[in-house]
Amino acid sequence: MVIKWRCPKQTLPPSCDTGFQKKLLYLESIGIDSFSFIENHPTLITTSLTDIKSTVEYITAMDFTAIEFRRMVGMCPEILTTNVSDIIPVFTFLHREVHVPCSDIKRVINRRPRLLVCSVSKRLRPTLYFLQSIGIEEVNKHTDLLSCSVEEKFMPRIDYFENGGFSRRDATSMFRRFPQLFCYSIKNNLEPKYSYFVVEMGRDLKELIEFPQYFSFSLENRIKPRHKKCVEMRVCFPLPDLLKTKEVKFHSRLDVFVNSSTPLKTSPLWCAGGNFYE
Repeated sequence: MVIKWRCPKQTLPPSCDTGFQKKLLYLESIGIDSFSFIENHPTLITTSLTDIKSTVEYITAMDFTAIEFRRMVGMCPEILTTNVSDIIPVFTFLHREVHVPCSDIKRVINRRPRLLVCSVSKRLRPTLYFLQSIGIEEVNKHTDLLSCSVEEKFMPRIDYFENGGFSRRDATSMFRRFPQLFCYSIKNNLEPKYSYFVVEMGRDLKELIEFPQYFSFSLENRIKPRHKKCVEMRVCFPLPDLLKTKEVKFHSRLDVFVNSSTPLKTSPLWCAGGNFYE
């Protein structure tokens, strides 16, 4: 019998290859759908069963459960075809250079399995040095970023803000204040929210420098409706108060302000007493 895979022009006769059969049986024994896996990650075909077993045994010996391991492989199939000799340096790097406590290593890997397939010398360490160079000291709190490319992901986002009117120093400051900003899509997140901030809200760019977390809020469900409500009530809240406050408290503050007298100049709400929205 010949099984034809849907992966590119791949035809294999398992009945003639007991090694391949054993590989399929082993994958099934650890709860992995071998047919689907090989279809999406055909390099597994050429990886020896011995190497696969070594990788599985090493990672599960690090106290990862079978369920956690299957989830990790589902998120990053390359783990199964990565040699133990390439995985060990990642654990060492995270502990010794990134200063991730041993008790947190498992959580870090579960959250970002792709770290295990990244080269320490070509990806992880250069990214660490870059993050440190822009002033992010506790990289162990932002380990998700370590698997990202500085050239392909980080620099285009810094350049985007610089081209949008920020100085390089201010743009870098935003990422230092809120490192997760590196993870947001320029087209689907940064661009529409920045455009709305400048065109519709008409606020000072300095506010984004001080509160880059603005980009973490939903444009349609949080930013627009709250801004429009403030325009309607002729009120201007500082950006953090506008977005971070829970819904009930936000409306409560809005009601209190609208029904009270104009605030003193020393109040953070003073701007609302002027002609900000006129």
